[in-house]
Amino acid sequence: MDDATTSTDIRLREGSSIAQRLVMSAFAAAVALCFTPGLFTHDTLEIIISVVALLVGAGFVVGIMLAPAVVWIITPNEILIGRQSPFGKLRTRIVAKDDIAGLQVPGSKRVKARFQLVFTLASGERLTSPPISDVTHVRDTVARIATQFDVPNVEEPVNPLDASNPEMHLGEPLEAFSTRDIRIVSLIAVALSAVPYATKLWRGWPPTHVDILLLPLGVIAAFAVHRYANLVTGAFWIIREGDIRVERLWGDGTPRADHIEGHDVRTITVDRRGRSEDEHCIVTIRLRSGRRFRSPRIGSRVEARAVGTEIVRRLGIAAESNKI
Repeated sequence: MDDATTSTDIRLREGSSIAQRLVMSAFAAAVALCFTPGLFTHDTLEIIISVVALLVGAGFVVGIMLAPAVVWIITPNEILIGRQSPFGKLRTRIVAKDDIAGLQVPGSKRVKARFQLVFTLASGERLTSPPISDVTHVRDTVARIATQFDVPNVEEPVNPLDASNPEMHLGEPLEAFSTRDIRIVSLIAVALSAVPYATKLWRGWPPTHVDILLLPLGVIAAFAVHRYANLVTGAFWIIREGDIRVERLWGDGTPRADHIEGHDVRTITVDRRGRSEDEHCIVTIRLRSGRRFRSPRIGSRVEARAVGTEIVRRLGIAAESNKI
């Protein structure tokens, strides 16, 4: 979204670029082509699997390439909606200010720091916008739109990453696994490792070296779960003026906290941690001491950049350290 404060228009965009579409399509096609050798066998099951894989891959490629790009331009008097498929014509629609009867801003169930505008028209039709990319100024953006369209009773969105908050929260407050849950998972690990050995004994067959080797591995896995399970609970970032408090848990469930101040930061970047730049981007902070902190997942690259920019502002990080 290009909703700079110097502009009277608010722009919202949704849809991958042609380059991103080509990369995703090539990956889907490559995975599907891995199953083509099965077409030249005499095994009916392998042929069926190969055909299904190719059809699914072709469906993914078609879906990716034909997904439309959507642009909303919100002006003080109207909303201009543009929708275009990669191989189709641009279709436009204008929604006048007088046609807008209501506005809601629901959050995403999948990505908490993602908000969309839902306009209710006088005719009863509901229009849902692309996501608001500047997730640090959602309240200001919503208030501005509600004012210019004279929409009453707009509920203020609950946004843990809004710049108007004294503290911005990334992730969820941490809670240690219960002792009961850890014991159950540990017992399951031991039981699974013992199943092959017990099965061989029950059938009167001699256990193999692999069956015997699985027994101590199960014990080691149970010990690792008991000792280190709470390390996978992630981190909770509290971003304040001048510092960031990073809360995590030790393996035994006791809390630990690190503090990051602006003078400690060497670089701050936005990185992808997962399969997609639309869902799995994070902020990475590297300290002068060599330590590195990765934030909880934020969302798209544009959303992560907005969060990173606010972190830079709050910590007073020098321009040469800002790689966003």
